[in-house]
Amino acid sequence: MSPLQLTILSLVLLAVGLAMLAAVMLREQARRDVHTRLVERALGVHSQEAPHAPPDELALLRAPAWPRRWLDSRFGRALVAEEDRRLISQSGLPATRAQIAFLVARLLLCLTLPLLAHAFLGNGKGGAGQHVVLLATGFAMGYLLPKWVLKHLAARRRRQVTHELPLFVDLLGLLQSVGLSLDQSLQVVAAEFQHVMPVLGAEVARANRQYAQGRSREQAYQRMAGLHDNQHLIDFVALMNQVDKHGGAVQEPIRQFGERLRVHRKAEMRALVGKITVKMTVVMVATLLPALVIVTAGPGFIAIVRSLGSITS
Repeated sequence: MSPLQLTILSLVLLAVGLAMLAAVMLREQARRDVHTRLVERALGVHSQEAPHAPPDELALLRAPAWPRRWLDSRFGRALVAEEDRRLISQSGLPATRAQIAFLVARLLLCLTLPLLAHAFLGNGKGGAGQHVVLLATGFAMGYLLPKWVLKHLAARRRRQVTHELPLFVDLLGLLQSVGLSLDQSLQVVAAEFQHVMPVLGAEVARANRQYAQGRSREQAYQRMAGLHDNQHLIDFVALMNQVDKHGGAVQEPIRQFGERLRVHRKAEMRALVGKITVKMTVVMVATLLPALVIVTAGPGFIAIVRSLGSITS
């Protein structure tokens, strides 16, 4: 076998080994998740209601398995950077399992895409420089493709948060107006309106569980505030924290905040309509102008052609 064939064979074997290792890690993590859910169900903390188990006991029950410990090590953080972990969190994927799948997908693509590029585009005709370029291009695409997918998922989830936030604020204001406290309103939103607000509903339910386990409201809602890069959500969480810390009526601040969101939404719609108008101008020029020229100048061109034909004849 030639050195190139030996290299390709070694890369294939390495890819198979990584796939087997990923299967073992995902199976171990799935087994650990099932065990944790069974224990939580036995303790009565898996429901939507506020759990009453102490935080320390839950921390012991959720002790990380070896895939999670490996991901939290220095080598694991070097392979899965903080930016990648943040994108995974913004995408709403399970943290440990998604990090393992992201790492394995990146490694497999970095190994398989260069082989596919060499197999389908190399054709054995180019020189060594062409093969190196193909392998480097395939490696770069394999390294960047999982991150591009994560960025797309995170951007779509951030847009969904932007669309759900006005409804979330209006629902809290409505629940406050019927006499519910802030805690009761957040519990109702998390329990009854997750099908309407899948992203914010899940985030509120998670924050409510952390708040019931002993964390302060600021600590419980810190993740929801800073995760989705939404300044309005950050301001609203800060408003809830201030009301929880200092007390006072919350119905009027929520109403004013909702009004501010509506004004900002109208401004965004005006800007979007302005952009669409500019884009439609290009489309109209490209499609309507040729038809307009044919309708208006067509008879003149036909008359010129006929007169020239009569002269020549």
